[in-house]
Amino acid sequence: MSVTPEKKQEIIQDNATNKGDTGSPEVQVAILTERIRNLTEHFKGHHKDNHSRRGLLMMVNKRRSLLAYLKRKDLERYNSLIQKLGLRK
Repeated sequence: MSVTPEKKQEIIQDNATNKGDTGSPEVQVAILTERIRNLTEHFKGHHKDNHSRRGLLMMVNKRRSLLAYLKRKDLERYNSLIQKLGLRK
């Protein structure tokens, strides 16, 4: 259900703005997106798991606020990120 350390490192390398970058909005959104996709798969077989559903909603809201911040600060980075991750549009 969670993201493996290897997968997390791969996501960080793919979305980092420079070497050693782990906290940029792009990296955070990409990791949250992977976790959200994993939880969505989990709910296909465990539709009554309401405790995990609460965590999913918190992750979705966190991702939404990070994307809003990125859109406000740098529209070009925002557009490239949502296109790369397959979000919206």
